[in-house]
Amino acid sequence: MTESVTITDNRTGESIEIPIVDGGIDAGSWKKLLGNIWFADPGFTQTAATESAITELDGEAGVLRYRGYPIEQLAEKSTYLEVAFLLIYGELPTPQQYEDWTHAITYHTFIHENVRKRTLEGFHHDAHPMGMLVSTVAALSTFYPEAKDIHVEEIRNKQIVRAIAKMPTLAAGAHRSSVGMPFVYPDNTLDFTSNFLSMMWKIAEPHYEADPVLSRALDVLFILHADHEQNCGTTAMRVIGSSHADPYSALAGATAALYGPRHGGANEAVIKMLTEIGHIDNVADYVKSVKEGKGRLQGFGHRVYKNYDPRAKIIKETADKVFEVTGKNPLLDIALKLEEVALADDYFVSRKLYPNVDFYSGLIYQAMRFPIEMFTVLFAIPRTAGWLAHWRELVLQDQKIARPRQLYTGSGPRDYVGIYQR
Repeated sequence: MTESVTITDNRTGESIEIPIVDGGIDAGSWKKLLGNIWFADPGFTQTAATESAITELDGEAGVLRYRGYPIEQLAEKSTYLEVAFLLIYGELPTPQQYEDWTHAITYHTFIHENVRKRTLEGFHHDAHPMGMLVSTVAALSTFYPEAKDIHVEEIRNKQIVRAIAKMPTLAAGAHRSSVGMPFVYPDNTLDFTSNFLSMMWKIAEPHYEADPVLSRALDVLFILHADHEQNCGTTAMRVIGSSHADPYSALAGATAALYGPRHGGANEAVIKMLTEIGHIDNVADYVKSVKEGKGRLQGFGHRVYKNYDPRAKIIKETADKVFEVTGKNPLLDIALKLEEVALADDYFVSRKLYPNVDFYSGLIYQAMRFPIEMFTVLFAIPRTAGWLAHWRELVLQDQKIARPRQLYTGSGPRDYVGIYQR
């Protein structure tokens, strides 16, 4: 039996039956009955703006899968570059495909010298690394004008490789510039995350040796952040991409969306909250103040997840491994106590406020010496793969240009009055 809903227009008595397909109903069918009456859905909380085969997210069950593969298995067994290939092309790579893919990305990590000299080095000394990243990603569109030929598969694939490869270089360059340190060129002998750590921290040593535990931890974090369905940044990527803009311009827009504190800045807010609490003995009072409406419990709850964020469990395990190398983050005990108290309180449990991916990720980044200003940049590096997967998908779908409607609430018709008669 086909599932469906029946809608009746009480103004006319006319009805229409609309089938439910893949958990959604066709808005075009509603239009046949309702005409120029629009759905009011600020924030798109109940609107599916596209069809996608990339990421499956079941917020009620706390499930996240990339192309059908559980995030837990990918985080345990895979690598970020393998996951990036999976997200973009739909299948895990064969050994030869993985070798070719890894080689291509490794040898495209270098950026044009003018990007470094004229763009990165042109910012004010105290420029925020995320603002620098948005600008330099956008600048890439001027260095690769052929990227506008988005319907040519070979050109599309070349830009995908370039963007994934160059994002860590731009990110590390933004950090080095913001703290007055010289630019570090990529090292093609290193793997993806070790190379990024080298570009971040290398000083005078001839060859930077990243701690393998920290390099792997960062790789796991990159896997967990690689995609997350139709969030704000991904939606921005698809909206801009729907105009057939080049991928770098669309990436810059998605990165700008991530820059907002409501999107990419959540783990930074967690660190500030834990610092504000200051001591494990202050946790109970802080939780009480949150319940009284005097603050927010940062890193808890999610727009989609109504259960424990599956990524949070993996990150918590990763944190233990990182702290064995770096030493325990002094804020960890506060975080653990806060989680214990909150999950034992029906106030938070009944509201389905469980720890999300941001609750522990900031503690790991901080233990690895990343400044808070780099937290959102660290989010943008891996999310590039997910953004590009969605961009490629919408191009192949030949998705319509995004053009939502509005409910007009302004003034009615009126005549112009001259400036001296007002």
